[in-house]
Amino acid sequence: QVQLVQSGGGLVQAGGSLRLSCAASGRSFSANFMAWFRQAPGKEREFQAGISWSSGWTFYADSVKGRFIVSRDLAKNTIYLQMNSLKPEDTAVYYCASGAQMTVTAPEYDHWGPGTQVTVSS
Repeated sequence: QVQLVQSGGGLVQAGGSLRLSCAASGRSFSANFMAWFRQAPGKEREFQAGISWSSGWTFYADSVKGRFIVSRDLAKNTIYLQMNSLKPEDTAVYYCASGAQMTVTAPEYDHWGPGTQVTVSS
């Protein structure tokens, strides 16, 4: 069974930075694409950034392009989300997800991390 274990997050002032991690484990783990989503209260879960396991190709939502960086460490089966120049509107629960292909649609991902709270104060 695939498990995605998240770490990082917390409280930061506007303009600050945070880094999230997502470690994948499980004998059946064979995802081609990993992604970060976020969900603010009362809103739908939204795609933020994704990365191909094999090629390292990345894709970002317009709202975070130039501020967030997604990366991977193949040896550790871990992806990261470096979040810079954070804004209060970035406040949300952040989730990592794994899937067979690149998509911005949450239901198409197979496995999800438990989520971690990111709060940006003004």
